[in-house]
Amino acid sequence: MMRLFVGLGLPPDIAGRLTALGGGIPGGRWVEPRNLHITLRFIGEVEDGLARELHDELAGLRFPAFALGLDGFGTFGRSTPNHLWAGVEKAPELLHLQAKVETLVARLGLPPEGRKYFPHVTLARFKGAPVIRVQDFITRNSPFHAGPWPVEHFTLFRSFLGHGGAEYDPIAEYPLQLS
Repeated sequence: MMRLFVGLGLPPDIAGRLTALGGGIPGGRWVEPRNLHITLRFIGEVEDGLARELHDELAGLRFPAFALGLDGFGTFGRSTPNHLWAGVEKAPELLHLQAKVETLVARLGLPPEGRKYFPHVTLARFKGAPVIRVQDFITRNSPFHAGPWPVEHFTLFRSFLGHGGAEYDPIAEYPLQLS
């Protein structure tokens, strides 16, 4: 069994900019630079055979390269923030690629994603972080913009729990067509 997701890694310079902002919020666990990504589709736990089928299908997906940028910060969590994220600029190409991946996953018999797609980069996870400290972080670091950068491939990642939380290993990269 493997726990998988399909996503876009971030260029090292963009990941470095985001990482340099980290810290200063009690109760926060910041994502390591190598683990920063934009999820296209969380797959979950699958048998090795289905993972191979998924890989084969993803390898056959044809899609043009495009540009992407980050814009702003936000949080998940109703009354108390539990995630801090960087927003992704609106990009029809990203939404189209995500929809193609979603269709491909459905063809393999996996259940549809239950939530509307909201592209973002998770920066930190919180347990009991003071709301004011999270708001101060957002205010202090706003406005934030990074990119655009060329998106020339997408990746199948394996997720597993390491000593400091989740770790993500790229299993395969799938090129996008350059014009």
